[in-house]
Amino acid sequence: MGAKASNVTKSGKVPESGEGEKSGKVEKPGNRSKPDKQAAAAKADGGPVNKAGAGATSGKPAPGRPARLADVARAAGVSQGTASNVFSRPELVRPEVREKVLAAAAAIGYGGPDPRGRLLRAGKVNAIGVAAVEPLSNFFEDPYSRELMRGITEAADAASAGVSLISTMNEERLAWNVESALVDGFILLCIEGGEKLVELTRARQLPFIAIDLGRPDETIATIGIDDYQGACMAAQHLLDLGHLRFAVLSLEYDGDRFGWGHPAQVGDAPYHTVRNRNRGYLDTLAAAGIDRAGVPLWSSRSRRDDLEAGLEQLFAGANPPTALLAMSDRLALYAMEWLQRRGLRVPEDVSIVGFDGVPEGATSSPPLTTIAQPIYEIGRRAVAAILEPASLTPRQQLLPVELVVRGSTASPLW
Repeated sequence: MGAKASNVTKSGKVPESGEGEKSGKVEKPGNRSKPDKQAAAAKADGGPVNKAGAGATSGKPAPGRPARLADVARAAGVSQGTASNVFSRPELVRPEVREKVLAAAAAIGYGGPDPRGRLLRAGKVNAIGVAAVEPLSNFFEDPYSRELMRGITEAADAASAGVSLISTMNEERLAWNVESALVDGFILLCIEGGEKLVELTRARQLPFIAIDLGRPDETIATIGIDDYQGACMAAQHLLDLGHLRFAVLSLEYDGDRFGWGHPAQVGDAPYHTVRNRNRGYLDTLAAAGIDRAGVPLWSSRSRRDDLEAGLEQLFAGANPPTALLAMSDRLALYAMEWLQRRGLRVPEDVSIVGFDGVPEGATSSPPLTTIAQPIYEIGRRAVAAILEPASLTPRQQLLPVELVVRGSTASPLW
């Protein structure tokens, strides 16, 4: 009977990698690297070369240079292929060899292969970037953003994809943050600063979709709502209840300023959401005979203290408003809390209509009447547009809004 094939080489040594174990092949001396080639490779990596040509005696990288896989291989006394297998295909390497390589890596400060290189070589990172010109904290603090992110993340989870939040607040870092993001595509929140985001993202030549872009562009995939129509519905609801004295609680319309605004100023606001919602309110009230110039408008930065400063002034006069049109549910909920602390009843003394349809509005006391937009569905569709571009048909989608009547509105008692 012939001798069985073994994993022992003719020199009597066992190969370092488990690849040799599984193949059962005998390693021939002619297949080994020549010592002078090993020495040349070691020298190219910047490490010292010993006389045997086995590479660096310590394996440590040259001062100032990060440790590389070749340094680990030299330090452990194994081939670079074996060292690579320890990190990428550890099941192919014998346990004692794995331990030796990992110990050498720890000793010289090598943390493993850079995942960015592997992902870029694969051509897909299975992650979606979400970018907005606002602080990252807003994704967690703002009710609208939280609900939008719930739609985005649940859709991403279902597709086993990751989500990367991209900060674009710093103008100096804006381009770099977009250009260096390791993602397969972008979801852009374009409530403000949308044009710049679109320009930078288009340069990446990756799929992207803009939420609430606010301007027609047939070359861009977009999802949004009709802010003007929603505002008309809110104002008409309060008119139908018999209200005549109104005030508008506006989102910021001009940079970071807040305070009293004139209809003409707001009409020229750079932020289309503010511009279109205000126009919808005032056009509807004007059609009912209410003078546009007589409707006070207070702009805030979605901050409680900003809003309460305006409410103090609005309700200090002899004829305060009986109806408040809030451009977001967040503002409406802040206003409702302030009114209740002042002993004013909602809706008996003051009616309030919000805008957005965030979950918190359904559980407030009283529940908030609002213009609800399909926030969760917008997030879900945005993810599908990146992962399955053909799913976005048509490329420009305008989703419907709905008046949800709850307990914060009623006819005035006067």
